[in-house]
Amino acid sequence: MQTSCSSYQQFKYITEEFEIPSQVFNVPYVKGWQAALEVMKAYELESPDQEAGIIKTRWTDNTLELNFVDSFGGRDAVKSAQFKIIVNVAKGYKGTGEVSKITIFKKQLVEQDFLQGHKEIPSDGIFEQTLLYRIQRVITIDQKIQEIEKQKSLEAESSF
Repeated sequence: MQTSCSSYQQFKYITEEFEIPSQVFNVPYVKGWQAALEVMKAYELESPDQEAGIIKTRWTDNTLELNFVDSFGGRDAVKSAQFKIIVNVAKGYKGTGEVSKITIFKKQLVEQDFLQGHKEIPSDGIFEQTLLYRIQRVITIDQKIQEIEKQKSLEAESSF
């Protein structure tokens, strides 16, 4: 029995390191989709599909950003780099309320030299967490606006 526990400790980092960033929001699917789409409009979208709950971006060049970051590190400059973002919005239920689970996957390709071609490198997760934070902010702001509008309508009704 202990061998399974010790082997789990050896491979525990794999499950933690390769976990795809996701977050569950306490909003209906339509609101989660709209918030994700609003945040992703900053990128060139390839195929937003609300039926399937998938938002994909086109390949975006980020060679300059990687070389700027790497200039402070020990790695060589990259010849070219590009990334693609895939956002998945899924409907779920928590108790009796509808929730949305949003998952973000960033695929990063880097070319060190022209002979080897592009290689996929793992993401550090910061970019994905930033997008999830932005989606959370869009949802929060939308909820606050709805509360204010509801209060105004109640005040208008009571003044009659």
